[in-house]
Amino acid sequence: MSKRKAPLTRIELLQGTLDLIILQSLRWGPRHGYGLLQVIRSMSHGVLQVDTGSLYPALHRLERQAWIQAEWEMSENNQRVRVYRLTVAGRKQLAIERSKWEQFSLAVADLFAAPPPEEAR
Repeated sequence: MSKRKAPLTRIELLQGTLDLIILQSLRWGPRHGYGLLQVIRSMSHGVLQVDTGSLYPALHRLERQAWIQAEWEMSENNQRVRVYRLTVAGRKQLAIERSKWEQFSLAVADLFAAPPPEEAR
C-alpha cells in the first residue's frame, strides 16, 4: 500500500505544474522568456504552449521565492534580454515539484486501472 499525501488544491496544481515545467526547463540551462517558451513547446512536441500572460507572472513568483535568479544580458541580436537561471534552492524545489507531479500522475493512472473485482459492480 503506497502512502498518499494531502490532496492538492486546483491553484496548487496549476501553479505547481507551471513551476515544475519552468524549473525543469531551466535545469537544462539559462534561458530568456521567449527561449523558455520555445524549449517548452519543443520538448513537449507542441502540446504545451504557455502564454506570456502565464509565464512572466510565474517567473516573477519563482524569482521572489529565490528558486530562480535573473540578470540582464545581451542577446545574439544585440538586444537586452532578461536571462533566468535555476538556483540551488530552485534545484531543491524542482525535486519537490517532481514528487508532487509523480503523486498526481499516479493518482490519475490509478483512475484508469481496472477496479478490483469486488468493486467492479
